[in-house]
Amino acid sequence: MKSLFIFSDDLSRIEFSTDHLFKPVRARNTLDLCERYGLLDGDAAKVIPPSPSTPEQLVLFHDEAYIDTLLRIDSGEFDMEMFGRGLGTEENPVFQHLLDWCLQTTGATLTGMEALDAGEADMAFNPLGGFHHAGRGGAEGFCYVNDVGVAVEMLLARGRRVAVVDLDAHHGNGVQDGFYEDDRVLTISLHESGRTLYPWTGDETQIGEGRGRGFNVNVPLEVKTDDEVYLMAFHEIVPPLLEAFSADIIISEIGADTIISDPLTHLRLTNNGYKEAVTTLGGLARKFLALGAGGYDIFRTSRCWTLAWAGLNGLEPKDEFAGLVGGMMFGPEMEMGSLYDRPLLTKGPDREKAEEEARRVIRSIKETVFPLLGAKG
Repeated sequence: MKSLFIFSDDLSRIEFSTDHLFKPVRARNTLDLCERYGLLDGDAAKVIPPSPSTPEQLVLFHDEAYIDTLLRIDSGEFDMEMFGRGLGTEENPVFQHLLDWCLQTTGATLTGMEALDAGEADMAFNPLGGFHHAGRGGAEGFCYVNDVGVAVEMLLARGRRVAVVDLDAHHGNGVQDGFYEDDRVLTISLHESGRTLYPWTGDETQIGEGRGRGFNVNVPLEVKTDDEVYLMAFHEIVPPLLEAFSADIIISEIGADTIISDPLTHLRLTNNGYKEAVTTLGGLARKFLALGAGGYDIFRTSRCWTLAWAGLNGLEPKDEFAGLVGGMMFGPEMEMGSLYDRPLLTKGPDREKAEEEARRVIRSIKETVFPLLGAKG
């Protein structure tokens, strides 16, 4: 298998603001770990730089007026109208070279997509991609430009069947809204319920409309969902739907904010469950494009992405002790010396509630969506 790790050191140095939770340095940390654990050895895996996208490519998904707004910001302009497009907020501050950031990160995703579509690689990973909240006309939730939407639009124009499987803890509302009436795209999102987490959307009853009815699937999960409950929902829903849809390419948000230590979310996965879900998903794909998305415990996110890269390439990390970098590189000191978390399961009423809710959602999806797509199970 040929795989690409798409990386730019310049992009990894960007800061939205000094106290912003989104930290691109996660990409640099992940590459360091992959190198230290021997996960980039050999000829099959390559690290390549991204090629920037163009404003014209962004318009494939976004309103032209919104891209014009980003162009004006890059020229030093700012006015109150821009707040209406989600710009200049605490979540989405404006900064120097904002448009260049958007073009570079989207370009990194398109670099991977193009290599996959041309048969030059089987799997590609862009750790600085997956901005699934951005809408056609504005920024939202740390996301200025929806690179997922741009890549999907390009693939659809070529007649490809595309599945977007979102494992980030936050519902991918921008992607859902963009393709809600389209039967050429299957979108599946496993996320913390919108009752307890931004963007407050992603109910299991949102299954698409018109031609897209049945092609939008949401699996909202209860607070304190652990590895076992998460994987139960994943295996019950994702493989049967992907088999029925038969996508040419799977694009996946592999955000690591499902992890128990994430400061923004309330799920309780360890990176053991995370790795199983991502690796299983990659094994179901003809071509697989992985995008970093969320993850706000910086060091644990880097560990998750390193394990994901290893699993997707069929590798096991070599000499774990060679990777000890600094005091907290791999998380809590009790876990030092291993990339893997210790098993941790939710118990008592919290576990019962999480499992009961997951089973209810599974039943709902199997009753409403499975017959529409001809999925088995």
